[in-house]
Amino acid sequence: MPLKHLFKAILNWQTDRNSVKRYIKNHTVSFEDKSDLKISAAKAFKGDPSLHNPEDLLLSSLMSCHMMSFLYVCSLHQINVLSYTDSATGTLETDQKGSGRFTEVHLHPVVTIDNPKQIELANSLHQKANKLCFIANSCNFKILHTATCTAG
Repeated sequence: MPLKHLFKAILNWQTDRNSVKRYIKNHTVSFEDKSDLKISAAKAFKGDPSLHNPEDLLLSSLMSCHMMSFLYVCSLHQINVLSYTDSATGTLETDQKGSGRFTEVHLHPVVTIDNPKQIELANSLHQKANKLCFIANSCNFKILHTATCTAG
């Protein structure tokens, strides 16, 4: 029987009474026992460019989940990871009606491990990590990986 986990969030938004022509998109999302997230729309969609937006958070979720899944599979193979960085890009396409969707995300993890003999194995584990990643499994677009692994 599968285990179910419930996640909760609360979104708060209020109108800016001085802005009658368009809605201000800034809002706050709260989670129990965690700091609030101040969020807006992306600059391209008339949001506050100084705040995170849903597209930023989607990329962040994919990168974080992939990293945690990768660290997990590395531990199963006794690979000692010393550092992990990623630089992701996401392609969002919109149509003339204002609808849109992500068509792909490309992760670029750069990993340093302690044993140079395990570099090839470590690089191959990104595919397994992608299959385990909860967020990647919830997406309906391509998630690509260009991984680099070195020993240090």
